[in-house]
Amino acid sequence: MKKKSPSENKKYHFIGIGGVGTSGLAMILMKEKAHISGSDMQDSTLLNRLVDSGADVKIGHTAANLPDELDGVVISAAVRDDNPELLAARQRKIMIYKYAQMLGLVMDRYRGVAISGTHGKSTTSGWLTYVLQKIGLDPNFLIGADVMQLGVSSGLGDSDVFVAEACEYDRSFLNLHPKVGVILNIEPDHLDYYSGIGEIVEAFAAFANNIASDGVLVAGIEDLNAAKIVAHIAGKKDVFTFGLTESATFYAKNIEYAPDNTSFDCFYKDRLLGRAVIKLAGEHNVRNALAVLASVEALGGDTKQAIHALGGFEGMDRRLMKKAEIAGVTVFDDYAHHPTEIKASLKAMRQKYGRRRILCVFQPHQYSRTRFLLKDFAESFKLADMTIVPEIYFVRDTEKAKSEVNSQILVEKIKETGGNAVFFDSFERICDFLNSNVKSGDVLISMGAGNVWKVTDEYIQRLGKNS
Repeated sequence: MKKKSPSENKKYHFIGIGGVGTSGLAMILMKEKAHISGSDMQDSTLLNRLVDSGADVKIGHTAANLPDELDGVVISAAVRDDNPELLAARQRKIMIYKYAQMLGLVMDRYRGVAISGTHGKSTTSGWLTYVLQKIGLDPNFLIGADVMQLGVSSGLGDSDVFVAEACEYDRSFLNLHPKVGVILNIEPDHLDYYSGIGEIVEAFAAFANNIASDGVLVAGIEDLNAAKIVAHIAGKKDVFTFGLTESATFYAKNIEYAPDNTSFDCFYKDRLLGRAVIKLAGEHNVRNALAVLASVEALGGDTKQAIHALGGFEGMDRRLMKKAEIAGVTVFDDYAHHPTEIKASLKAMRQKYGRRRILCVFQPHQYSRTRFLLKDFAESFKLADMTIVPEIYFVRDTEKAKSEVNSQILVEKIKETGGNAVFFDSFERICDFLNSNVKSGDVLISMGAGNVWKVTDEYIQRLGKNS
């Protein structure tokens, strides 16, 4: 059973409280009766939620934002060393926690399920949360995006289970010590932090070692790097694998893709559990569903009930999210910002919409990521009929990194692979282009981890005014 909260009546100040993760953690601490204050650079819906729940939130960063009495300061990964609030906290010798450190302290009181991987973390975390609620294991949860049907990214449940997304950047996930550790896949990413794939695999191996001695590793067996972790951990801890191969503990067969759903037979150790029918498109979501089932089994839940519950899940905010069907145009928004994610999303759209024309507005996220993975990015848009690229979204980069690559270079590389691509230097010009070029019957997708969703929002508004 979960232990009594040590957060009650404690006072914590969050620097960078407006992020999905930090705001979610702040909400959980408030529900555990902690007093929360915080600051961020700009107002947002997430900040409004916090204020409505009782947090004292300031816009902008200044030393004066720190309350007189504090038990700790929590910082997001985006907070720089010269932040005036962080400098003031250090001068006052206040205990400083990174976001992941505080998350680890909270999770340690529960049966934690930490879901890691280069891709699919938010969707799998949200899906598992939804399924556990439906089968009576009401979990506590903290995810990197809103669960569509819940409208929130965090919450306290009635069980002793805590589901959390576990990010490898800055080795953050090494602050977690879960009962169930999930590794969906491992690919090169965050190469501004890691030297290469070898170092990334080592970090995931350390994450697997952090799983409780009586816990379970859940891993995608078809991913070569995740399979290395399975080989490393086998015999030390229980392991459930998943995939589309019969060598996996949980596997899928007889997959059928329909316009409105995907169905497949679910097997556990060669025993048919039942046929799942899910609303989410794409082969990658079949694998995510299997990871959910394996996690349910690891927690001692009813997997047959879980198969039925899988079908009710409608997805996550900004994960291949359908925004509108207007003037004959189908409009989606997607968070994909890595070549593998882009290919998976476009493959899912092509399976769903066949020969319909697909236009993708892709905003690269980080100059360093774009440069390191430039060739892979260029080759990832082959299933799109047109790729429209704005400026790269600047975050966590140096000015040197900014000088080494730009969106025009990516556009030329896409063209070299035979793709159709164009660059525009503003969202307004992109919308003008869409107005002139998108036709009834087309599928339009905004894609990226930045603010590219504003393009499809604006385009939908324009269509609405003209219809």
